[in-house]
Amino acid sequence: MTPLGAVGAAGRTQDLLEVLPTALDRIGWWGALAMIALSLLYALTLLIASRSEPRRSAPAVTPPLHIVILMPCLNEAEVIGASVARLSAITDPNLRILVIDDGSDDETAQQALIGGDPRVEVMRRVAPRARLGKGEALNDALDLIRRRYAAMPARQVIVGVMDADGRLDPHAIADAHRAFASQEVGAVQMGVRINNRFGSLLARMQDMEFVVFTEVFQRGRRRLGSVGMGGNAQFVRLAALNALGPRPWTRSLTEDFDLGVRLNTTRWINEFWSGASVHQQGVTSLSRLLRQRTRWFQGNLQSAGLLWRVTRQRQGWGRADTLWQILTPYMLLAGSLLSLSFLITMIMVVVAAIMGWPQPWAWMVVAYTIAFGPGLIYGFLYWRIERHEGLGPLRALAYAHLFVLYGLLPSLYGWRALGRALVGRTGWAKTAREAEPATQAPTGQAGGPGGPSPLMADEAQEAA
Repeated sequence: MTPLGAVGAAGRTQDLLEVLPTALDRIGWWGALAMIALSLLYALTLLIASRSEPRRSAPAVTPPLHIVILMPCLNEAEVIGASVARLSAITDPNLRILVIDDGSDDETAQQALIGGDPRVEVMRRVAPRARLGKGEALNDALDLIRRRYAAMPARQVIVGVMDADGRLDPHAIADAHRAFASQEVGAVQMGVRINNRFGSLLARMQDMEFVVFTEVFQRGRRRLGSVGMGGNAQFVRLAALNALGPRPWTRSLTEDFDLGVRLNTTRWINEFWSGASVHQQGVTSLSRLLRQRTRWFQGNLQSAGLLWRVTRQRQGWGRADTLWQILTPYMLLAGSLLSLSFLITMIMVVVAAIMGWPQPWAWMVVAYTIAFGPGLIYGFLYWRIERHEGLGPLRALAYAHLFVLYGLLPSLYGWRALGRALVGRTGWAKTAREAEPATQAPTGQAGGPGGPSPLMADEAQEAA
């Protein structure tokens, strides 16, 4: 190359280096705006959809349903007694409660049977079958249920799943009967509330999170046919579980989400029932919350293997929304970079305002609207529900702003979950509970005092 040619090439390279950052900035800004616009459009679509009811087939006259509640437990002696007592107080004669003691080394089994209700049983899982994950425990219990109800049509058997700290509303089982009156409904998810929200700001944010998720997203997904399943207050027809094979729950860290996605690929409909809720403990330690949400996030990352199944077996808006749910973790990871950039920019604006420098106020208004607008809408919805519990509008407004900051937590646990997934780490310690007093079922109610009927280790192994 001649010196003149070399100079020309160097000049073009310099020009490229000067133009490249500007081009990358534009791509980044337009990409960020597109992501924000898409997310806001999605939330607005579900908000609108949540305000109306979907069409369902007319309820048919069917024989009584039999509901079996499965409660997987590992060292839950602190809370299991109170949860079982609450269920035992429900006067449904066709209700059964099966506590799955997954190799506990505390008094979980004894506490579960302390009320003496003959409808309560304990299935003891022992090594090497124990402690293989919640999905495996549920599958082993399901084998037992299939044998117990082999003579009954699978449509009439409802399998519920509850966490050890779950407290169903007293009318929840009656509502479950109504929810399954439509023969096309294969699964029902009830709402989730945090019962210690009054004593912890962190628990309050979790309660607001669940309310927003159920009142906007789950209710909206009823219209799209893409309701998801949670691990607490989940009810599924035995026939719908059978459609997923002999062991419908997987070893995913979020086996509930995985189950819900796969149920949505069958002919059955997932339903959300807002009239009843399960009340559970919120995590009051930030470190424990980050560990819990890292596990949830990693489990959702594992669901990427369902993308092809959803694409093949779903259609229309239900397929689009289910794909969105599966891809949400990856969008959150990308959005965390945008959140960090936005946070830095806002800090710079605040510093500039303190210094008295001229401010682009129009830009600040737009930025505030984008960042806090959805939070304000969610805060209003939350206030409408919680005002009967003494929540005032000003405090709800403060919660709305805090909720936006709470929503930045995926920037912390999302990347940790991705790191764990990349190195193949899937082991977890269970979320610690806080002790709760156990109470007896009211005298004279169904399932009153009587001899316990535990499934001992030999029968549990046979079921496995």
